[in-house]
Amino acid sequence: MNVQTIKNEFFTLEVVPELGASVLNLRAASGRPVMREVNPADVKTSSQCASFTLAPYSNRIRDAKFSFEGQDIRLQPTTRDGLAQHGDVRNRPWRVSPVGPARLACNFDSRDFADMNWPWAFTVRVEYTLHGPHFDTSITLTNVDSREMPAGVGFHPYFTRLQDSIDPLVSFGAALTYDTDERVLPTGEARPVKPAEDYRTPSRIGERQIDRAYTAWDQIAALDWGERQLTLTADNIFSHLIVYTAPDGSLALEPVSHATDAFNLAARGVAGVDMRTLAPGQSLAGTMRVSLGGQW
Repeated sequence: MNVQTIKNEFFTLEVVPELGASVLNLRAASGRPVMREVNPADVKTSSQCASFTLAPYSNRIRDAKFSFEGQDIRLQPTTRDGLAQHGDVRNRPWRVSPVGPARLACNFDSRDFADMNWPWAFTVRVEYTLHGPHFDTSITLTNVDSREMPAGVGFHPYFTRLQDSIDPLVSFGAALTYDTDERVLPTGEARPVKPAEDYRTPSRIGERQIDRAYTAWDQIAALDWGERQLTLTADNIFSHLIVYTAPDGSLALEPVSHATDAFNLAARGVAGVDMRTLAPGQSLAGTMRVSLGGQW
């Protein structure tokens, strides 16, 4: 497996160009994993990496179809229950090159692939940058088609939960969440969070199993183990946060630019889902930052 590595005095970052330029591992200088620790020998898809990119949409599309500008758009289902999920860039090869000792540039062009599961042409650029105790991931999605296209972006990082056997206090400022059906698809507009869903006051997850989309989010999430802390911040295009307790014990905190199944929800007139469209040549861009505090 080809792995690109960059480092500074706080981090070592490993990226796999062949699998969506996904993050294989992100470790502190001490060797302690910041995102979940991954054995390269076990990695066959981006889902087994520490983080991957979501584009040209995020999360799930109901029955792999939606309507846009009077046309019925049908995609190939990518899950067992008939959904299209997580876009179509995360398991394809990207062009990755260092642009300094602590920065990588990653580029993807859908026109290089005849089997793209998306009827519009687009490009994606992701830049990974280490500076001090901060790890930045920046994304730019550009419509290079001759037609307007629906669009969305996001990141899917998995964070190590247990540090020295301590389950962290989790906090994020989100006031609204969605009711969902058996396929974790929203059934309508976001509603106020209930006490058990509210992480505006720091709380430990414990034995709870979570797979939930939040909005009215202040673009900040934090994990606190006492001796060390981790803070995730995101630009305001990332209006939604997906929180997912993975089977391996890690915690996914996913900043995304729209609600799950936003294209279908918007077609139904559901408000607040933040479906975006890009005119030819137009881009959607934003940055996620992971910052370390305390003794890593």
